[in-house]
Amino acid sequence: MAKQGTACIELPKTHFDNLDFSFSGIKTAVINLNHKDPNIDKADLCASFQKTVTEILIENVKKAISNTVGVGLVSIHNKTNHTNNKLIESPVGVAAHSDPQNESIKLVLAGGVSANSYIRNEFSKLEKEENIKIYYPELKLCTDNAAMIASAGYYNYLEGNLSDFTLNAVPNLKL
Repeated sequence: MAKQGTACIELPKTHFDNLDFSFSGIKTAVINLNHKDPNIDKADLCASFQKTVTEILIENVKKAISNTVGVGLVSIHNKTNHTNNKLIESPVGVAAHSDPQNESIKLVLAGGVSANSYIRNEFSKLEKEENIKIYYPELKLCTDNAAMIASAGYYNYLEGNLSDFTLNAVPNLKL
């Protein structure tokens, strides 16, 4: 839907001094805008969301690039995915690596978000601007955790491990 829209709606960005970030503010803004005006152009809202999220990712990647010199590997993750200061998962899947041998920066963009053509295009521009190498998995390998959770649920179902409707979500539950 974002491809049919224009990124013309200003959405908030969070800023942290480190490489953590959160999309909670932008997600709340999108929900509030939609509730405030149910007739808002959904394609424009999607395009604006996509553009703003990509800008946040690019800003953090640029910070990571500046932090990789002599460090080795720097990962970027969504702050909302922390429980007890432990990273549970990284839906963004971005890591920067500095190679001290030839002073090059290598970046991996993976996970479900890396299948987004707009994000790939913007990262391709970044690759040229920053003179870095970005690696992308094949699109068929760019999945999120939904398929993994569905598969785990399927096999639990087959084994008769069922729950009633009182079951609550536990974000850091071991599978």
